[in-house]
Amino acid sequence: MTDLNTPLTAEMTPQQLAEACAESMYRRDTATQALGIAIEHIAPGEARLGMTVTAPMIQGHDSCHGGYIFALADSTFAFACNTYDAVTVAQGCSIEYVTPGKLGDRLTAHAREQSRGRRTGVYDIRIENQRGELVALFRGKSYQVRGTLLAAPATPQTAPQTAPQTTPASA
Repeated sequence: MTDLNTPLTAEMTPQQLAEACAESMYRRDTATQALGIAIEHIAPGEARLGMTVTAPMIQGHDSCHGGYIFALADSTFAFACNTYDAVTVAQGCSIEYVTPGKLGDRLTAHAREQSRGRRTGVYDIRIENQRGELVALFRGKSYQVRGTLLAAPATPQTAPQTAPQTTPASA
């Protein structure tokens, strides 16, 4: 049965498919939303996401906790490797911190696909502040699992709010 609200992926351009996948994934990604991370650009094998460093993100050395920078990079990685409507997860990743993020900084992470095979891929993510200074470098290795992103089942956040209608039995 075809859902009339789901676009026919065969009729979409690669850019339209990437955008539909990002929209579908973001709608369900409450972690990324809760951190205030926004999608700024999406294309096949590529993503750019941004986040502003807020007071709860500051650690004991008066800079952004590395976990938040990692989360921004990891989300950007996820959006880049899921632009082909094939459910893809992280197989491994690493990060190198270069310059600290400070309160109020706007951090932008840009992911680029370096290689993509049948099941695995490699993505490099560059995180910069609003001054163009390099904050961190992240490399993610992806693994394609079963399923398609656009056909993923609805989660509680996206499930229809109406109950199915039933016909009462005759007495």
